[in-house]
Amino acid sequence: MSARIVSINTSDKKGVRKKPVDQVVIKKNYGIEADAHASEKWHRQVSLLALESIKKMQEMGLKVGPGDFAENITTEGIDLPVLPIGTKMTIGNEAEVEVSQIGKVCHTRCAIYHQAGDCVMPKEGIFVKVLKGGVIKKGDEIKLS
Repeated sequence: MSARIVSINTSDKKGVRKKPVDQVVIKKNYGIEADAHASEKWHRQVSLLALESIKKMQEMGLKVGPGDFAENITTEGIDLPVLPIGTKMTIGNEAEVEVSQIGKVCHTRCAIYHQAGDCVMPKEGIFVKVLKGGVIKKGDEIKLS
């Protein structure tokens, strides 16, 4: 199976669950247009989390799905946390991104952590910076380059 986008998720505020959308414009050196995490000022412009990671939380009994971990792109078929920093990916036909960070430190425990005693985003989520913009859609293929 090739890697693909299962869900694209955005929010207008940081620290909240994101809502799914069918497609977005991703902008060079910025991130997803109209998303709270987009910024030219840092390297965590877009966040990715694998559906496989979300399923781990579901197996712990949580009723969670894509966007609930505040990730922008939910993927399937790619082992995100093992990708080295600097790995480039093409998303859809146009967009190109580069892995800029693996995981993150959670300074405040989120609602997911309090419900389950754990959260996958800090360990298994990744962040990318946008090298080339374009339109990305749910179902688009993700290719490592």
